[in-house]
Amino acid sequence: MSRSPESSGKATKKAVKKAIKASVKAAPAQKAASSKQGGKNAKELVIVTGISGAGKASALKAFEDLGYYAVDNLPLELLPDFAALVRGSREMDRAVIVVDVREGPTLERLPTILLKVKKTLHTSVVFLDASDAVLVRRYSETRRPHPLSRADRSQFAMVAGSITSERQMLDEVRNLADFIVDTSGFNVHELRAYMQAKFGAQNGEGGRDGLGSPLLVSCLSFGFKNGVPLDADLVFDVRFLPNPHFVPEFRKLTGRHPKVAKYVRDFPQTAEFLDKVTEMMLFLLPHYGKEGKSYLTIAFGCTGGQHRSVMMAEEMAKRLGKAGFRVKAVHRDMPR
Repeated sequence: MSRSPESSGKATKKAVKKAIKASVKAAPAQKAASSKQGGKNAKELVIVTGISGAGKASALKAFEDLGYYAVDNLPLELLPDFAALVRGSREMDRAVIVVDVREGPTLERLPTILLKVKKTLHTSVVFLDASDAVLVRRYSETRRPHPLSRADRSQFAMVAGSITSERQMLDEVRNLADFIVDTSGFNVHELRAYMQAKFGAQNGEGGRDGLGSPLLVSCLSFGFKNGVPLDADLVFDVRFLPNPHFVPEFRKLTGRHPKVAKYVRDFPQTAEFLDKVTEMMLFLLPHYGKEGKSYLTIAFGCTGGQHRSVMMAEEMAKRLGKAGFRVKAVHRDMPR
């Protein structure tokens, strides 16, 4: 659902609100029937929000593929009425709504409205985020203006400032989130797979690997000089290994290069470390899966995130992939 131009916005909102209320009033029997349903997943509303450019549109499509009734940018004042419609509908058990800064000044009312809705319907808030550098790059690649800078569509340099303003506007909403997903390392397909695995598994759907787990594993490399990844579940410091940066012929290469990988791999402590971490992961991952964890990030950090950590993430991804896990290697700080 897209917002109409401002000149007809009020009329559109009134029409939508009238339609929703009519649907709710037309189904008193349905509402009574739904109140008698058992199970916490009998009725569900998911609110997807977050920073513009973090992938809300892709997440919405993933929910829609899972059978959720999907609405993009519903006027916030209609949220309680829409929740009532979900409660009273026999056909609509699960719904998802995107709410973001396009809402405008009324966005500050979301926490209050959300608390009201949660009292009557099982509601989850998914907040999508990404690093500023990734967001700026995405806007540059798509050539689309940031929602807060539409007044001057030519000044893409203003994207960084708009992102900062948006973070401030959404700070309170972020604090209310049930799930915070950093999409910096995802492409479109990986984000959709993640959302389907996480929310599909909660409802007995979604793909599963050969171990009977919906677990998706990300082997992430990073540089400590740029900070530890906020979304890392397990962090291993590989700075105990000699640094290829100090070998002149390796300085401009990465851990993906065969010569650099061989250099790091040839140290005896490298093989011992990899064997021990692999053994630990093969023990832990099935248990994480059985407990319902859908996504795990194993992070390997070195000084700059270019050589040792990259080689380790690539090697661990290969080992876990051969063991039957769904896994990918992601390199946060490796030069592109």
